[in-house]
Amino acid sequence: MKTYNIGVIAGDGIGPEVINEGLKVLRTIKDGFDVNLVEYPYSGAYYLKTKELVPDRVIDEWRILDAVYLGAIGHPGVEPGLVERSVIMGLRLGLDLYVNLRPVKLFAEHLCPLKDKTPKDVDFVVIRENTEDAYVGLGGFFKKGTPDEIAVAEMVFTRKGTERVVRYAFELARSRSRKKLTMVDKANAIRPQDLWTRVFAEVGKEYPDVEQNHLYVDACCMAMVKNPEAFDVIVTANLFGDIITDLGAMLQGGMGFAASGNIHPGKTSMFEPIHGSAPDIAGQGIANPLGAILSLSMMLDYLGEKKTAARIENAIASLTISNHLLSLNGKSGMTTTQIGDAVSRQIALGDQLPMIPLRDETNTAHIAQLQSAIAAQESLRLTLGDPVIEAVIAALKEKILALRVQQQPI
Repeated sequence: MKTYNIGVIAGDGIGPEVINEGLKVLRTIKDGFDVNLVEYPYSGAYYLKTKELVPDRVIDEWRILDAVYLGAIGHPGVEPGLVERSVIMGLRLGLDLYVNLRPVKLFAEHLCPLKDKTPKDVDFVVIRENTEDAYVGLGGFFKKGTPDEIAVAEMVFTRKGTERVVRYAFELARSRSRKKLTMVDKANAIRPQDLWTRVFAEVGKEYPDVEQNHLYVDACCMAMVKNPEAFDVIVTANLFGDIITDLGAMLQGGMGFAASGNIHPGKTSMFEPIHGSAPDIAGQGIANPLGAILSLSMMLDYLGEKKTAARIENAIASLTISNHLLSLNGKSGMTTTQIGDAVSRQIALGDQLPMIPLRDETNTAHIAQLQSAIAAQESLRLTLGDPVIEAVIAALKEKILALRVQQQPI
């Protein structure tokens, strides 16, 4: 039986809470393989106790793992960026994880803040270059704290770094059904980004089967809000990728739903939810663990356990489509643990019951009728507070689950 060595960095704030739920799901779902978890303490809290950052020997250890699973880094008592650069950039630069892969996929219409946008409209992937740009840390301060202070930050783009991530994006676009790639830069204002424009055009000649589009980052943001269905795969530089993927996260339901992979193809890679440590809600048990669980799914897919990864994604899609998760923020009414338990139960349900296609128009109409009935019952519940109404609502939701959730994998 294959055994994977997985490094686990729970981190700060809500990081340990969401990682615990991801590991719970992993224990539930592993079939035909095993995992050896190697835990690492590095975080802002650990730094406050020990003054220790990530040493080079630990980065060497990470290189021989199969993958790393990260929660979140950031502590209000530590200088901003200090531990983040040690842990996150230690992984990204130390392991040369040049691809930051961030899916933007809406599972249920009610989670999208855009009017009349459905799951077929919000289903694209952003590839963010992960090792260059302003994040390399070149620059600094002169006359800091004085009226004459100067702050300098340099953007760094190399042909090698640009070409390899652009080529990765073309390969991914070619593998998807729409075969469309959009490159995003701001070369009209930041002239060194003309390197991105030229490399995209040059590499694109090798991919005549892939539809190619070029947008400036401001136009890209507008299009993501107005016409998200226009996108299939986006490739962009580090800074712009950081920004537009937060916008993408909101389109799919919120930061707590967004997953990512920091990848060097064929080598040790790292997977993490894109949200921060959220110290304001840490310890309250209300953090949404779905981003961490979907990151686990991405990790398993990368390791070759594609069927297992799909079971996790299908379970989460089922829970959202069926309205078992009406929202994905701290006001959802479910605790972090309850959401993790619900995913584990839904995985088991998906394994045990046959599925029916969602595309049946009769089922779709029936679902709409049931959802209207639920709305009417919830209105009565607010007025009467009758426990019998609770049972009726639960029964209606179970009917929706039977019609819409138990379906062929989404």
